Amino acid sequence: MGVNIGTDVSDMPSASNIVDILQANQITHVRLYDANVHLLQALSNTSIEVIVGVTNEEVLKIGESPSAAAAWINKNVVAYVPSTNITAIAVGSEVLSTIPNVAPVLVPAMNSLHKALVAANLNFQVKVSTPQSMDIIPKPFPPSAASFNSSWNSTMYQLLQFLKNTNSSYMLNAYPYYGYTKGDGIFPIEYALFRPLPSVKQIVDPNTLFHYNSMFDAMVDATYYSIEALNFNNIPIIVTETGWPSFGGANEPDATEENAELYINNMIQRVMNDSGPPSQPNIAINTYIYELFNEDKRNGPVSEKNWGIFYTNGSTVFPLSFGASDQITGNSSGVFCVAKDGADTDKLQAGLSWACGQGGANCAAIQQGQPCYLPNNVKSHASYAYNDYYQKKHNGGGTCDFDGTATITSKDPSKFIWFLISILTHSGIFLL
Repeated sequence: MGVNIGTDVSDMPSASNIVDILQANQITHVRLYDANVHLLQALSNTSIEVIVGVTNEEVLKIGESPSAAAAWINKNVVAYVPSTNITAIAVGSEVLSTIPNVAPVLVPAMNSLHKALVAANLNFQVKVSTPQSMDIIPKPFPPSAASFNSSWNSTMYQLLQFLKNTNSSYMLNAYPYYGYTKGDGIFPIEYALFRPLPSVKQIVDPNTLFHYNSMFDAMVDATYYSIEALNFNNIPIIVTETGWPSFGGANEPDATEENAELYINNMIQRVMNDSGPPSQPNIAINTYIYELFNEDKRNGPVSEKNWGIFYTNGSTVFPLSFGASDQITGNSSGVFCVAKDGADTDKLQAGLSWACGQGGANCAAIQQGQPCYLPNNVKSHASYAYNDYYQKKHNGGGTCDFDGTATITSKDPSKFIWFLISILTHSGIFLL
């Protein structure tokens, strides 16, 4: 599982705070829509796998100029690897359905970028692909009869040949939310939300007799069959975007927090069982959630601004879990706010005073003679106060910042403090 990071956010956290949120929730794969310098720097030495994006505005220039492609690779990939773990480049976003006039140079752009990676000896580490929407498959059901829009046959053939030659994956943006809301009631909402269907409502492909328990699986399979229709096989599909909006306008009744919670958590459970769709059961569906934060600056309907799974303060929009390992935690007990290493002492003291005063943190335990007084230093006391404030206030918008002196972590600071006290006690230091 991975997460997309969009930046059309009015109160966007700093790049380092974003990485703190990712690490606190053990998110190990991210996709950027561009090559954001601050995020690429902040992601260095984290081992988080990164897909960087060529924007739609850049595709035309790169497609027309191999030297522009080489310059892009040098600036946005070579400059960061190996410390930043870039593993793929997503060339444009849904180019065929959103900017079809650029389609003739899409595959040439991919070829030029790949050649630049070869020149830098990075072509085995960094793959090149391009995310496409389901819109280029006019009739996705039944999946076995699906095929790409024939007007794109030439481009799709070139694209699939490139992916085959470079051992790359097909990038698919799959949105059952739109499949359901635009489907005029053809399919039940349970099918879109990965919920069990009664036997009388089972979705079955009449040609293969495959049963589809979710629209997500059917969309992925429709894409596999469309690839096969052009006589290609063994090209794995990676879902670069999927999600469900948690809030919408009056004409968007299905964009609710309840539906978003159901979709995301059921989808996570589905993807993490490592199986593929009915036609390709042995190929796991690597998937990226759309998206990390609500992008309130995006244009369009209300729902367009409400796809995020986290608030910018690091708390979740609704409870989340990456399965048994709890890699995305749905409550404050898995995320803590602590003082940063190397933070300015005066700023820490100011943050501590504010948290214990105006911030409303309960700081009784760090007073002299109380259980959390030791270690007696401003960083430890600030960590206690910051975390007490954050646990009480983050669901209401309280942040873990404190003038840049705080950070989010998944490590419970109290466990370390009690471990330290135990070591000191058993060494006899407290008895002297």
